[in-house]
Amino acid sequence: MLRRRPLFAAALAALPLPALAQGWPARPIRLVVPFAPGGTTDIVARIVGQAMQERLGQPVIVDNRPGAGATTASQQVADAAPDGYTLIVSNSASHGISPSLFRTVRYDAVTDFSHIALIATTSNAAIVNPAYPAQTIGALVALARSRPDGLDFAMSGFGTTTHLLGLRFGIALGVRMNPVAYRGSGPALADLVAGTVGLMFDGLPSSIPFIREGRIRALAVADATRNRFLPEVPTFAEAGMPQIVSSSWFGISGPRGMDPALVARLNAEIRAILATPAVQERWTSLTANIPDTTPEHYAAFIAEELRVWGEVVRATGATAE
Repeated sequence: MLRRRPLFAAALAALPLPALAQGWPARPIRLVVPFAPGGTTDIVARIVGQAMQERLGQPVIVDNRPGAGATTASQQVADAAPDGYTLIVSNSASHGISPSLFRTVRYDAVTDFSHIALIATTSNAAIVNPAYPAQTIGALVALARSRPDGLDFAMSGFGTTTHLLGLRFGIALGVRMNPVAYRGSGPALADLVAGTVGLMFDGLPSSIPFIREGRIRALAVADATRNRFLPEVPTFAEAGMPQIVSSSWFGISGPRGMDPALVARLNAEIRAILATPAVQERWTSLTANIPDTTPEHYAAFIAEELRVWGEVVRATGATAE
């Protein structure tokens, strides 16, 4: 995909690479989150951002920029100067699904970024308000089949794994599902807890505190086997839908053209952060898994995710409208 880079970014890209990395970081770093506060992406960003700030000695400012299935923020970062001061929490929406879902995407999710590290993978689930008429996955299946106009479901935005999870649930049953898009999991969960919406597909890190408090109920997890953090909750496969397996992932990326030495340093810093007992404990509390990845592995991982999710988008007929 072709796009124009701002003149200042092009000028910086022309500088000798060592000049870009020398003395970094000398000022605050902006860590862009392409969703509203309160969702999984935001939670992960704030944990890693705080740890980066402590290690690097400069403020790491989490900047929430929701919109258009995470593509608005991604484009802004792709157009930024490749100096290491603007990074993004790249994820399964921004760099896996939305490039196939939105016709207006101008960035190439692989080549227009310097991919630094994969930092977390998480599971997704179907969750409901305690007053919703279906309180088990079997009851949800029956309810969906009884509604010719389909079921409304909340999700964190178009282009997310939870968006496609809801559509895949409908395809598995041969029923209609009507997505209700929010600007992140946080606002959607607030409405689910309040009873404004009854059904939602969401990632476990943002929803599990409410599940544990009994404020919402998990009906099924989209894992191949029961999730170790919610062993009492069945899988979709146990309800006769083995094709519904869905996970979300999160990483750190910057604009194309970053100094390879700076990318390598950031990768080393992030891996060291993920290895600390404090962060490992936080990841466990969020039901997140910690991968161990190099920049090359993360770039290849994204390329494969683009291929896989592109096939899912075509199979489900998903749109962003």
